[in-house]
Amino acid sequence: MARELRSKSFDEKVWLKLKEIPYGRVTTYKAIAIALGKPNAARAVGNACRKNPSAPDVPCHRVVKSDGTVGGFASGPAAKKKLLSKEGIRFRGGKVEDFEGKLYEF
Repeated sequence: MARELRSKSFDEKVWLKLKEIPYGRVTTYKAIAIALGKPNAARAVGNACRKNPSAPDVPCHRVVKSDGTVGGFASGPAAKKKLLSKEGIRFRGGKVEDFEGKLYEF
């Protein structure tokens, strides 16, 4: 019996990338879009994060905006900050403190 091949949806590809982000680090919506070969798809990455069915096991909370601000989160930005704080991420002036040092790039 032939096995049917199915390519992964964009959302599924995003969720796989999310699993690569190490504990205690953040990345950006744009970095994920670039890693997927879709550099103009940062909003689509955000939408995929919003639909993440396996949060927090698939850590969409580790994705922030390119300027280091928190960005959106299904449970609200305060909940996102709380999860990141548990991982040692600190905030100053509404942005990730030591953003360059905490930034994970694919």
